Amino acid sequence: MSILPDSWIRKMALENDMINPFVERTAGEGTVSYGLSSYGYDMRISDRFKLFRGTEIEVVDPKVLPESAFEEIHASECIIPARSFVLARSLEYFKIPRNVLTVCMGKSTYARCGLIVNVTPFEPEWEGFATIEVSNTSPLPAKIYANEGIAQLIFLKSDALCEVSYRDKRGRYQAQREITLPRTE
Repeated sequence: MSILPDSWIRKMALENDMINPFVERTAGEGTVSYGLSSYGYDMRISDRFKLFRGTEIEVVDPKVLPESAFEEIHASECIIPARSFVLARSLEYFKIPRNVLTVCMGKSTYARCGLIVNVTPFEPEWEGFATIEVSNTSPLPAKIYANEGIAQLIFLKSDALCEVSYRDKRGRYQAQREITLPRTE
């Protein structure tokens, strides 16, 4: 496996629609950066959020997590209560090649505020909008911004194709368009 440089990411995004919309580097003042980076791509979050309230449930169970445990928010920013979390969706739609695995890491701007961004790897041949979880570990409410960077993606290319891709196994989150709660079927 090798880490792919920005030139490869740009080429795959533009020629093969791997990242849509694709944005070149941004460094706007007062903005959490997004777009192409040296060895990755900083994805953004959309303006739709599912804020965990959980007032009706006793246990957070990934096999049974009702929509009613979340408050839907459509806004340019989201305030996450102390020691709680929000689900969001990437602004970009991704189509990962069969010989590539994408690893996601939170951006340091948010990490320095006690916010942890959790996005699982994008498996070979997965496609869709990513559902992103942002946890606020601080004792205070914390703010995140729509249409700005939230996580960095690192693309790892294998010399061989995987035997079974996410598409082959008909993964339960294939081609998701909205913020998607846990699925077990």
